[in-house]
Amino acid sequence: MAFPERFSNLPDYAFPRLRALLSDITPDLAPGESPIVLTIGEPRHAMPEFVPGVMADSIGTLAKYPANEGIPELLRAIGGWLDRRYGLDVGADRLMVLNGTREGLFNAALALCPERKNGQRPAILVPNPFYQVYAVAAAAVQAEPVFVPATPETGNLPDYAALDPALLDRVAVAYLCSPANPQGAVAGRDYLETLVALAERHDFLIFADECYSEIWRDVPPPGALQVATAMGLPDRVVMFNSLSKRSNLPGLRSGFAAGGVAQIREMRRLRNYAGAPLPLPVQHVSAAAWADEAHVEASRALYQQKYRIADRVLGDIPGYRPPEGGFFLWLPAEDGEAAARRLWAQAGIQVLPGAYLSREVDGFNPGHGFVRVALVADAALTEAALTRLRAVLYDKAGAAAAADMTDGEG
Repeated sequence: MAFPERFSNLPDYAFPRLRALLSDITPDLAPGESPIVLTIGEPRHAMPEFVPGVMADSIGTLAKYPANEGIPELLRAIGGWLDRRYGLDVGADRLMVLNGTREGLFNAALALCPERKNGQRPAILVPNPFYQVYAVAAAAVQAEPVFVPATPETGNLPDYAALDPALLDRVAVAYLCSPANPQGAVAGRDYLETLVALAERHDFLIFADECYSEIWRDVPPPGALQVATAMGLPDRVVMFNSLSKRSNLPGLRSGFAAGGVAQIREMRRLRNYAGAPLPLPVQHVSAAAWADEAHVEASRALYQQKYRIADRVLGDIPGYRPPEGGFFLWLPAEDGEAAARRLWAQAGIQVLPGAYLSREVDGFNPGHGFVRVALVADAALTEAALTRLRAVLYDKAGAAAAADMTDGEG
């Protein structure tokens, strides 16, 4: 039986690769120590207290088919949040609710990427490293994925403006994540203005993945739609956000897209045929969550506490860059896979090799020399884990142990 070839060059997903990488290792833990998993970006802070009550009060609505585009209460709550957060006046016809941002980031490419751009195969720009759905979306629409390095040399953001103008004329979509997963970099207003102007000049859309927008160190990150609107170009951006990180509700699978009327119309049209609307109890809980900021502020304070812990434990490590937002550390390591094996063997700590979040282009994988560490555990466990991590990866004793381990394997 034949299968489509457009997905054949996709590598295995990161977490099965990690399981295979560590499968032959039994951690050597000190008495009283337990394994600590810092791989998955799954929030562990408390969900809002009102969730069970709202869910219970609306449970009877499971007997009804839900509105595909979102119930009016939810659309009003999202619009109200966009107004409070960004000063945006976004009507219901410019909003669409989603089963989390991943659904939207994928289906937006299906709905909005043309088959040809200026008579040629379209290109989709992807920051490298990146959230893997961007590449799968490009493959699904048979566009050319262009992986653009987002490294310390570029501020851990892709320098799309440096690309060949002939390539940019073929671009249909540019993905951007800010705060960035995995590096924690924030796209500032100047960066966003440059990108929006570039999109206008070369006629492409920006898909702004902003699911970490409410986890920040010092000041709220600007939004791409906010900046584009101020420039008079709101139709250049489709932004995506969700309650997974903001409200510690990853299992709710609830997010939204906001953009121009035409873009949202086309996304809704596709979803009418191929999408699954959110169950009505989920929509009611979502409306309550977008309308409340107290739980967001409490959760953000916990992440800011963990930023301070990371700075204190790791701040003097060469190459350490304090994250500006999000809940990941992007830590330097000569070889991310080797570092992940050492940490699991010597400290019982699981981290994700950076290469698993990146693509090799022209012999260079920008994630090879890094590991991603999720700051999702509580403060005490985070401090214990980072202290153990430092001892293995960066302190002299850990380096000597790593050399002995390498010699033994050789």
